[in-house]
Amino acid sequence: MARGCLQGVKYLMFAFNLLFWLGGCGVLGVGIWLAATQGNFATLSSSFPSLSAANLLIVTGTFVMAIGFVGCIGALKENKCLLLTFFVLLLLVLLLEATIAVLFFAYTDKIDRYAQEDLKKGLHLYGTPGNVGLTNAWSIVQTDFRCCGVSNYTDWFEVYNATRVPDSCCLEFSDSCGLHAPGTWWKAPCYETVKAWLQENLLAVGVFGLCTALVQILGLTFAMTMYCQVVKADTYCT
Repeated sequence: MARGCLQGVKYLMFAFNLLFWLGGCGVLGVGIWLAATQGNFATLSSSFPSLSAANLLIVTGTFVMAIGFVGCIGALKENKCLLLTFFVLLLLVLLLEATIAVLFFAYTDKIDRYAQEDLKKGLHLYGTPGNVGLTNAWSIVQTDFRCCGVSNYTDWFEVYNATRVPDSCCLEFSDSCGLHAPGTWWKAPCYETVKAWLQENLLAVGVFGLCTALVQILGLTFAMTMYCQVVKADTYCT
């Protein structure tokens, strides 16, 4: 009876981790594709220049693949050590996510202030040699969200030391349009505009986070159930 239960849990565990591993492959593939095709689109942050979407996806995909691989091998081999390793790794990830979420909501105001200060520092790197990624990122954000600057279009005055903004701030794009009068520029602050967009899509973000947590809890349940079944089977055999 114990052996039959073990086989059932084994195949469920393997199928779950195979999907987990394939998901990691997909995330990694998207990250590599972004790095290869959108290499010039980097982060807006001057303090964390490597914190780009491509790098985050590559790291996340690799980590998910590694965890899924450990789970698959642990299920196939019915190896207690690998099953326990998978359980501990997944539990640590879940606890880390929960900790980040709690800290984010607890220190929202401080994070807001720091983010705006860091973004304003990044403006001074706009258009400078070696910062093509940051330059392109700001151009895309200002064009797509129809905004200008971090908290106001006047943020760019300090960058250029003149009454001027990048051409991506213009209501109607044209060469050197950033030298025209302020009436021809977007007035909305980019930070608040993007923040409002995220808040409008908060439900989708929340559903995604909840689904992710449920998948991880399911993985933990499979891992611990199989671990216990392996222990019972070993005890039964002896």
